[in-house]
Amino acid sequence: MTDPQWQPPAEGAWPPPANGGPVPGPWSAPGAPQWANGPQQAYGATPPPGYGAPQPGWTPPPKPGLLPLRPLGFGTLMWAPFRTLRRNPGPVLGSGLIVQLVVALTTVGAFVPFFFAMTARLGSASVADQDAITAGAVGGFLLLMLIPMALSIVGSAFLQGIMVVEVASSTLGERLRFGELWRRTARRIWPLIGWTLLVAIAVVVAILAVVLLGVLVGVGFASVTSGGVGGIVATVLIVGVVALGVVALGVWLAVKLSLVPSVIVMEHVGVGRAIARSWQLTNRYFWRTFGVEALVAVILYFAAQLVTTPVTLIGGIIAGLIDPTGTGSGAGAIIAVYAISMVLSLVIGAVTAVVQSAVVAVVYLDLRMRKEGLDLVLQRHVELREAGSPVGDPFVPSAAPLASSPGWA
Repeated sequence: MTDPQWQPPAEGAWPPPANGGPVPGPWSAPGAPQWANGPQQAYGATPPPGYGAPQPGWTPPPKPGLLPLRPLGFGTLMWAPFRTLRRNPGPVLGSGLIVQLVVALTTVGAFVPFFFAMTARLGSASVADQDAITAGAVGGFLLLMLIPMALSIVGSAFLQGIMVVEVASSTLGERLRFGELWRRTARRIWPLIGWTLLVAIAVVVAILAVVLLGVLVGVGFASVTSGGVGGIVATVLIVGVVALGVVALGVWLAVKLSLVPSVIVMEHVGVGRAIARSWQLTNRYFWRTFGVEALVAVILYFAAQLVTTPVTLIGGIIAGLIDPTGTGSGAGAIIAVYAISMVLSLVIGAVTAVVQSAVVAVVYLDLRMRKEGLDLVLQRHVELREAGSPVGDPFVPSAAPLASSPGWA
């Protein structure tokens, strides 16, 4: 029977539990079970302060460096490449500048002598020979364009290898110097070059196939329509549709195989195995991979235009003010303006190349965390390293990979 004179204790009269003991309070009747970390309460009663908060034993996934050791959300995928540049700017930006500078200097070294040679030859040629020389000059320029294209492909693959080493080491809390970053990537240089040659051959074959199709279709319609306007329009339409199909196929293959340089460098495998691994990792994650890579590319494009367009316009205005009649009186100032513009473009190009390579590296690590439990392997690696135990390379897949980690958003 309830004591009619019994009064409930005042709020805050019960002391907090000590050492995980029973929790006293108005919700704890005599004989009722006691909970230290989550008291049972009567329906409708006001919960005690802190009730429902994370338990004392819960800890979030560790983040020893750049990335948290868990599958990444879309926001982390988007902004981690930019944080990579900020976290270790010297080696990272220096690598991008070197790659861009090599491509630019090689392009200038190939085109400038050819330009002066063709100009001198046209100046000394007769009128009858000028058309043939001009046609040869156009063909020569088209061939020379293969040099910067090939160098850009090789430089892009090498830079992606550098950036995946940087992102992986930064995720483990390491900060590599410039020399160590390049040495680790240079060990895989020959498979990277083999991959770039394969890509270059595929691009050339695709272009030649479209051109050959256009020629064949054009010849066919010309023979049927006697070279009429209808034949030309039909040829353009067919070639355009085929070209769009080739571009769509190329984009799909580029996304599916975008992880190949990262796999070559981090997993120490050959080109064939790297192609299979990239294909496997992007299965069921094609649109996510495409969306992240495309969105970062769009952001970088507009940011670059926002910086370079005003400088170009201002440079043109200054050149017009200095030498409005085009007599060459202000040649020194004009050269200085254009030199500044070129240096700025070089820096912007380096930043763009670094971030685009970094986003592929981040996507690679995220997919391995989602599909292979790499986050669990890295957590164990960090624990052993901090305990002073010997550790190996955690990014080389083991013979028996761990089960997939929980689906963090």
